[in-house]
Amino acid sequence: MLQRKFLSAGCRMRHFSFYINARKMFDKMSDRYLANPKFQLCFSKFIHNIPEPELVSFPDLYENSHLPASRNIDVGDEADKVCRVVALSNSFSELTSSLDNMRDMVLSPSLVTEVLKRLSNAGMPALAFFCWAENQKGFYYTTDIYHNLIEALGKIKQFELIWDLVDDMIKRGVLKKETFNTIIRWYARAKMIKEAIKTFEKMESHFGFKPVLSDFNVFLDTIAKSNHVKEAHELFVGMSKRQRFNPDLKSYTILLEGWGKEKNLMMLKQVYNEMRSNGLEPDVVTYGILMNAFLKCRMCDAAINVFKQMERSNCRPNAHIYCTLINGLGSQGRLDEALKYFEISKNEGFMPDIPTYNAAIGALCRLSRFDDAFLVMEEMRQSGLGLNSRTYDIILNHLVKVKRVDDAYQLFRRMSEEGCEPQTNTYAVIVSMFCCCKRVDMALEVWKEMTEKGVLPSMHIFCSLIRGLCFADRVEEACTLFEKMLNKGIWPPEKLFGNLKEALIASGRRDLAIEAMAKLERLRKILTYG
Repeated sequence: MLQRKFLSAGCRMRHFSFYINARKMFDKMSDRYLANPKFQLCFSKFIHNIPEPELVSFPDLYENSHLPASRNIDVGDEADKVCRVVALSNSFSELTSSLDNMRDMVLSPSLVTEVLKRLSNAGMPALAFFCWAENQKGFYYTTDIYHNLIEALGKIKQFELIWDLVDDMIKRGVLKKETFNTIIRWYARAKMIKEAIKTFEKMESHFGFKPVLSDFNVFLDTIAKSNHVKEAHELFVGMSKRQRFNPDLKSYTILLEGWGKEKNLMMLKQVYNEMRSNGLEPDVVTYGILMNAFLKCRMCDAAINVFKQMERSNCRPNAHIYCTLINGLGSQGRLDEALKYFEISKNEGFMPDIPTYNAAIGALCRLSRFDDAFLVMEEMRQSGLGLNSRTYDIILNHLVKVKRVDDAYQLFRRMSEEGCEPQTNTYAVIVSMFCCCKRVDMALEVWKEMTEKGVLPSMHIFCSLIRGLCFADRVEEACTLFEKMLNKGIWPPEKLFGNLKEALIASGRRDLAIEAMAKLERLRKILTYG
């Protein structure tokens, strides 16, 4: 076996790395995995059924020789089918069996990548799909496949598994500098800033990727955008003092955006003055960030003054600048000014893009001028841009706020008819709306439609439905849904579990409450210790 591993540089070991890592992962998880009790047995059988590592040739990455020439594969349609199977499967064994039965599916790296993208909110199902796909004909490892799996696992804080994947990427020669950006982002979102910083340092010390200024800026931006601008600023100062990197305009705009988001105008001014004293002149991005900061602080006149200053500096506004003004002024109820800048942008030769149109629609909806908002939607269609799910989401959110439930549902139904499929956020709005109106059966209908289309539910959708079922005294259904939530590796908010526990005890189902507490504790250990 060992001799075979070192044969030809043109060959590799299929399954070998995963064979070792999967067994190691099972050993870690076997005594505490929270999911369906059958999962351990099914997972164990799966590991033992992985074939012994076999010697195969590298596929030619420039030819689709592994695909039948007679079929024109639509990756999007194939991914829809796979996601429907994942959404409807309640256990690992059920999932693998259903996937095995998809005999007409032609697996390819692009299909695996697309499916993993769509499973980004479902870490455990994503891992299960990867485990299955790795054994199929037509599969080979790519950086994108690993990156999308790391995304899914990062959301459920499975950092130990992520580092196992990094080791695997090294063996397969697909590790990239960008891999560390993804890991750093999830550490930062988990408020594990020390680990994020260590990962940036390890990129060079352990893995040989020497960072340059652009890499540092990505790192800085990741920390700042994860609501840790103070730590980002400290890193900026430390790196500057050590002269490891000489900050450029991008470095300063990252800090400006971070402090603007925090509404800390004193620090915003300090960073801006330091930038100017170092000989760096603001560009259109910098002006946009300053305007956005003032608008967040409800200082609309100051934002307009920045716009005028930009024009005096011969820095021509772009579509994003107008979008920022329209959105900010509209959110403060200054609709006439918002619409004025919408018209100015068109007169200046900027054909409004989708974000600009969405900003105008949002400004109108905030004042309940829905008929005018629909006129702007029609203008979007005629311009050839079309509508995206965000456009509908904006109107739906405002219709829900003013309790126009039937109108919101009719618009939701029109989406598919008009060629725009609802996304997870859209379903979240509609499910929450029906639950708040105590129309849980309608919410469950939407849930059913969503899962049948292969759209995987987010934490917010689970929470809305579980609360709705509890308030409707349908506690056993709520408990079943809670178990599905845990099986997907989604950590429930403390308040949600409190509501469920109270409802179960009030209905005399203390046994289910104790069982739910035990499952929650097992999930906590997995998310904490891996």
